[in-house]
Amino acid sequence: MTVTKKKLIEVAIPIDVINNASIREKSLRFGHPSTFHIWWARRPLATCRAVLFAQLVDDPSNFPEKFPTEISINKERDRLFGIIDRLVKWENSTNKSVLEEARTEIRNCYNGKLPSLYDPFSGGASIPLEAHRLGLNVVGSDLNPVAVLVGKALLEFPLNYKGKLPVHPGVKLLNHYENLDGLAEDIRYYAQKLNDRVWNCIGHLYPKIQLESRDGKEKSTVIAWIWVRTVESPDPSMGGANIPLVASYWLCKKAKKKVWVEPCLIDKKVKFVVKTGNPLDENKINRGNKTGRGANFVCLLSGSPVTSEYVMEQGKAGRMGWQLLAIVAESKHGRKYVSPNEEHISIAFSEEPNWEPDFAMSQHSQYMSVTNYGITRWSKFFLPRQTIALTEFLSKIPEVCKDLDKDKCYRQLIETYLTLGVSRLAGRQSTGTHWDKGTEKLAHVFAMQAIPMRWDTTEGNPFSKSSGNFLGQIDYMVRSISNLPTSVEKVKIFQRNATQVDFTNYVVSTDPPYYDNIPYADLSDFFYIWLRKGLKSVFPNLFETVLVPKSEELVADHERHLGKENAEQFFLKGMSTVISNIAELGSQNEPTTLYYAYRQGEVTDEGKSSRGWTTFIQAVVNAGFQITATWPLRTEYTVGLKKRKNALSTSIVLVCRPRKTDAISITRSEFIRKIGKGLRSGLKQLRNSNISPADLPQSSIGPGLSVYTKYNSVLEADDRVMDVKTALLLINKELDEILSGLHGNFDSTTRFLISWYEHSGLTGSEFGKADSIARARGTSVDNAKSSGLVDSSEGSVRIFHNSELSDDSLSNPKFIETVWGNCQALIRFLEQFGEQRAATFLKTLSSTQVENIKDLAYCLYDISVNKLNNAKEANSYNGLISIWSDLLQQASSSVEGNEFQGTFDLGIRNDG
Repeated sequence: MTVTKKKLIEVAIPIDVINNASIREKSLRFGHPSTFHIWWARRPLATCRAVLFAQLVDDPSNFPEKFPTEISINKERDRLFGIIDRLVKWENSTNKSVLEEARTEIRNCYNGKLPSLYDPFSGGASIPLEAHRLGLNVVGSDLNPVAVLVGKALLEFPLNYKGKLPVHPGVKLLNHYENLDGLAEDIRYYAQKLNDRVWNCIGHLYPKIQLESRDGKEKSTVIAWIWVRTVESPDPSMGGANIPLVASYWLCKKAKKKVWVEPCLIDKKVKFVVKTGNPLDENKINRGNKTGRGANFVCLLSGSPVTSEYVMEQGKAGRMGWQLLAIVAESKHGRKYVSPNEEHISIAFSEEPNWEPDFAMSQHSQYMSVTNYGITRWSKFFLPRQTIALTEFLSKIPEVCKDLDKDKCYRQLIETYLTLGVSRLAGRQSTGTHWDKGTEKLAHVFAMQAIPMRWDTTEGNPFSKSSGNFLGQIDYMVRSISNLPTSVEKVKIFQRNATQVDFTNYVVSTDPPYYDNIPYADLSDFFYIWLRKGLKSVFPNLFETVLVPKSEELVADHERHLGKENAEQFFLKGMSTVISNIAELGSQNEPTTLYYAYRQGEVTDEGKSSRGWTTFIQAVVNAGFQITATWPLRTEYTVGLKKRKNALSTSIVLVCRPRKTDAISITRSEFIRKIGKGLRSGLKQLRNSNISPADLPQSSIGPGLSVYTKYNSVLEADDRVMDVKTALLLINKELDEILSGLHGNFDSTTRFLISWYEHSGLTGSEFGKADSIARARGTSVDNAKSSGLVDSSEGSVRIFHNSELSDDSLSNPKFIETVWGNCQALIRFLEQFGEQRAATFLKTLSSTQVENIKDLAYCLYDISVNKLNNAKEANSYNGLISIWSDLLQQASSSVEGNEFQGTFDLGIRNDG
């Protein structure tokens, strides 16, 4: 009988290291593959790289002859963690020695022959890209043709041209062309040629602007024209005059730069004048503004209300127009703002496009709110000049690539990248863009994962040097291409419905759709209409349909499937089919990893899990998988250290193996007993990994679900099969009881304070109840008071907050004998004086005291969140555990000597 080896990911991974690298990666721009072309909800490359490595590398516990003790096993795991630490750093993504170190480790687990990986929901290609980087042969597929083309352009196409010299006519051969440098240079050359050709044809539509006297009266290139929508005044006395719908009159609101627009009324018309500095009358920049939610405005001419219903009616009747609010220009001294002029208004609408993307938009009110206002065709989502520019760029691509006719395949490759550049440009050239008054730049249409209604739009100049220009889009793409791996021979990305994939002998890692999260097929029509126009002759099969296929998209879209129940059944059936095929056909030597976008809202106040989470787990169960581990990974960028420490994870990685064919059924009582044992063991491992309290409930789902999915079924008392929702409720209940029992080894005063905190928080309550609880814990209120931990006066007992701790309290020997006192002191030092002070304090404590502090932090976080709903206090405990490893490392290396005198002087002497 073959014994399946456990992989590292089934036992332990360095979550903090992976999360920190993934969070940082979200802020990277130039050269990162995510900037090649937009795809929504990409997993960070660091996360994918680490998960794949841990999915393929054997855990040292498999080799008792090499690692006979727990100490030796942990030492070997630490060595593997060190590889992951180096591997996840973005700076090392092209470091040959670091990558080879990881590849060697994987090869050693496979006798030199690596497995191949399949991702059936490849999307933005993060997982295939990182499998490729680790040296695996890769196959990826997706139903969505936009995702398929992006994946092919990132991974498949470049492999044929690695090491190729540039071939453009103006090339000056150098000696430093490596990997894809030659391809990158050719793309830049033909993009510049395309830009120049299009400028010669339509440059007259983008006139310069005369700056005002205060800005030197120079002629300047326009960066953007800011337009606002108009409707007829609802007041009959205005004679059908048009009024602007202005969400904000501010153009720039920086501390040292204030620019705004003043509306002026002249003969039943509204004129806009750009002003600088702080307005003397704040009302001048609020008149007629959007009020409240929805399309609620005030008529600038009459003062009459303009309701959402009226605006919708006007839009659907085709009576919505545009008025120029301001012009933004380039200057030696930064952005300059100019009042509208008739010449620029006239030129903007002087020509009509000879082709329009006259295709229907999806009627999905939640994600496509523009359709509520009569914008139901994609042709209406672009201004005439925007459509002219995009179609002109596309039509000139074959012309500028004529000199590549000798190599048809290479010509089509360059045409593909140029077309993707135009698609990228479309993201800055539609009425879904807006002006970001904080950064002073044109914001992308997909600033959110939706097509919202914008009352003002920013029309960028594709020939400027600012955001929204064509060559800037190419620059982002080329920098991404230069950093792509080219280490393997086989990478294949193609279009396929995931339910029809053959997974035979493949290792599988995938990021499947998230129930009813977002219908990306609806959104990606935005890019598809331009890509299809430019590349239908190159990829006829990929662009066979008029719009992106939607009916087969594996999401629970209640509008598409006419009701929530139908949508859920469609998702459950489809996802169960996919995962069943993986379990049956995929490689049996490695676990499968599935990403799930777990959000805080997945569990209601009543403890019931959301449909999305339970339906996904049900699909895993139906497929015959056992979940062997779950890991929370932060895959979204949050600004600021404090927010980063306290952010809940946005993805859970489920590690799965096929359930044994001879699995038995167990009873409800047996299940509860087994999950208690499994959770205790799992929690010990998780807490040893210093997982944050915010992530602990999500991670601990793993040990509980491992028990639930291990058996053929769990039977209720009446022989009904226990469903996933019930199992999750029991797992969460057992987790609460285990966390509540963490304080069993604490001193009596700490145990009393835990109970009192759970009872009354930090607000306090009557002495009698406190005294009763204290005596039950083997102590007294007076003892806690003499320790400096509580205030007991006027018949009430209140726990001191850590910010209230005085010099006397911190130097009280009774205070430092309690786990509670040590924990509050540590948090005070951390939050008020920084990590170094907190680490130096930790150095004064015994290992038992240190572990007790961590246990108490977990316990108090749980009480703060689940019993008291006190987010501020919860953040303190979560933040402490989030940087626990850093504190221990600093404590072990802190400077000995006279820098700090005594234990509690750390944050006291410098209070003033």
